[in-house]
This record gives sequence, C-alpha cells and structure tokens, in this order.
Amino acid sequence: MKTVERWHSDRMRQDITLVRWGHDGAPVLILPTAGGDAEEIERHKMVRHLQDLVDAGHIRVYSCDSVAGKAMMHSWGDVGYRCWLLNQFHQAVAKEVVPAMQADSGHQLVTVAGSSIGAFNSVALIARFPQLFRVAIAMSGTFDIQRFIGGYTDDLFYSSPQRFVPGMSGPALDLLRQRFVMLASGTGAWEDVDESWRMADVLGAQGIPNRVDNWGPDYEHEWPTWWAMLPQYLRELLGVG
Repeated sequence: MKTVERWHSDRMRQDITLVRWGHDGAPVLILPTAGGDAEEIERHKMVRHLQDLVDAGHIRVYSCDSVAGKAMMHSWGDVGYRCWLLNQFHQAVAKEVVPAMQADSGHQLVTVAGSSIGAFNSVALIARFPQLFRVAIAMSGTFDIQRFIGGYTDDLFYSSPQRFVPGMSGPALDLLRQRFVMLASGTGAWEDVDESWRMADVLGAQGIPNRVDNWGPDYEHEWPTWWAMLPQYLRELLGVG
C-alpha cells in the first residue's frame, strides 16, 4: 500500500514530497542519500528488503525528498543559502513531515534512518528534536557536512550535531539521553568508519546512548550494505519480526 503527498513548504520556499509504504506498525522515516527524492528507497530496492516487515504490519515506512541534499550536490545558491536550507529542511521535517506522519499513523515517536548524508540528517534530527524521535539508525554516515556545503554560517552550527551537541544542557539533553543512536559502517570502498567513531565520541561525551558497529571490509558505501543493515537494526531496536 503506497500513498504520496506533496505540498509547498513555506519554511523551505519550495515543494516537498512524502511517500508512505504500508498499512500499520511503527512509523519509520528513511531519509534519502544526498541528492535523493522521496522514492529513492523504492528505486534502489530498500522497500523490497523491508517488505516482510511492512506486509506483517510491523512497520510503516515513510520517506521525503532530500531538499537540502540536492542543493549541496548541485551547489545551488551560495554557502549562506545552503546552510540556511539545511536548517530549514530539519525544521520542515520536524514541523511538517512528522506531523503528517503522526496524522496518518498516530502520535508515536518516530524511528529515523538514513545512509551517507541521510545518516547525518538522522542524527541531526534526533539530537535537535528528541521529543519526536526514539531511535536514529545512521548507516555509512558522513558527518563532516561542512565540506559538502563548501563553507560555514551560524545556520550550519544549529544543523550539525558535531557542533551543537557539545553545548547542549537542560531538559533537551535529558530527553536525548533517553534516546538511542545506532552508527553502522563498513570498511570497504568509499566507507570511513572513523566518521562514525567521531560522532560516537561527541554523543558519548554528553551521555547520549549510542553504539558503533563495524561491518568490515566486505561492506562498501553502496545499497547492498544498507539492504543488510537496516532490516537487521529495525528488528533489533524495535523488537519486531
């Protein structure tokens, strides 16, 4: 069962699409890679690899466009615009995408997952909005986002967990310490597990539960790696299937 919604986001000043697969179960938001759209995970067969969990009603899968990622990939606008758009993308997910999911699936905490730039966005979202997300599954993460944007402004500070998490305190940090971040990476071609370890160090220094899994040299920065990882972690962390 697939549904597609599209609307204009005033926050980002452009359209965004949200797609759902499934009819019941825990809401799982899978964020695309850098330049991907809401249907990327279907084209690249991730939905097929989750089909048994979807068909059994264990999970309901959602995905939205990688609006800020496209701007990074194509160098749209200047550095200030790309930093602004990343911040606004996170705000749009929290204040538009998640409410749309909750209206559809009930007011449950969301599991957020993604690969590469999608992994960065997953960690950023749970860190910025722990009241909305319960678990982040970050696969083959690329967390040094400044090199993709091409520079830095204050908008990037508020969007990048490597920058803002060390200064967190108070109720938001207390709530984030009740969440969990899974950081998984191979060591094959185009993988850099050290990025995950550095992110883990930032989270761990603030007492935020996390785990790094090194899948080894047979796992490259490619969809077959993520096909293996995501179903396993959803079963483990959500206790389904």
